[in-house]
Amino acid sequence: MLRVALPNKGRLAEDVRELFGDAGLEVRARGERALVASLGGEFEAILVRAKDIPEFVADGAADVGVTGWDLVCESERELGMLLDLEFGGCRLVVAARDDSGIATIDDLRGAPRVATVFPHLAKAYFERIGKPVTIVPVSGATEIAPHLGIADIIVDLTSSGSTLRVHQLHEVATVLVSSARLICTVKPASAAIAKSTAELAEALSSVLRARDKRYVMANVPRESLEHARKVMPGVNGPTVIDILDGGMYVAVHAVVAQSAIYRTVADLKALGAQGILVTRIERLMP
Repeated sequence: MLRVALPNKGRLAEDVRELFGDAGLEVRARGERALVASLGGEFEAILVRAKDIPEFVADGAADVGVTGWDLVCESERELGMLLDLEFGGCRLVVAARDDSGIATIDDLRGAPRVATVFPHLAKAYFERIGKPVTIVPVSGATEIAPHLGIADIIVDLTSSGSTLRVHQLHEVATVLVSSARLICTVKPASAAIAKSTAELAEALSSVLRARDKRYVMANVPRESLEHARKVMPGVNGPTVIDILDGGMYVAVHAVVAQSAIYRTVADLKALGAQGILVTRIERLMP
């Protein structure tokens, strides 16, 4: 059975459970503190800290896992990246105090002290750009370090930048762009595990494809069919079906981007369409 390492708490864990549930792989645990769970009766989940997931997968304790790309890169373990799950987006940035006089990375002088929870990524970044620094590993509360004299600058995660602004810090450079990823071992334990891994990736991918799409159905006058094709292009063109005793109407079905639904419905009404129906899509396979 495929063993999947999932984050055990936090917003990332909530988003992961929702995604797997939409794919028909509901996380079923015996309690809030359970370390293992069933994934829809198909796979086994182990529930651990997001930070530990790269190690679990790399060491073979799990076949696949879901965690942040920042944590994968910081681990420096050899892992495969199967899928960007498109949530948990954030950036690992260099930040300095507002009164530091540091506006860009080129303003750094000497060998500034850098406080960070990501010492490997920070070290690699400054080596890559040729800037000597002294890395100061911390376990949390990175934003306070420059104000306490512990460090001159920090390397930390941000999404909107609001936390940095609250602590009178500003971004200087971006080290890494991160999001939740589905990762796997480089060498699957067996052909069966490799097959299950590919099936899992495709199932999750089909849910992600469907999330910003809607399925539109309408009865359109035959004489307006060519115009309807432009209004509802679909994935590979709309599906057109004769209606039993429909006479002047045909049924047109297509997948439409959620952002285009308002205009699509308005345009269909202008063509004389009737019985317009818009519904959500749970999964979309190419």
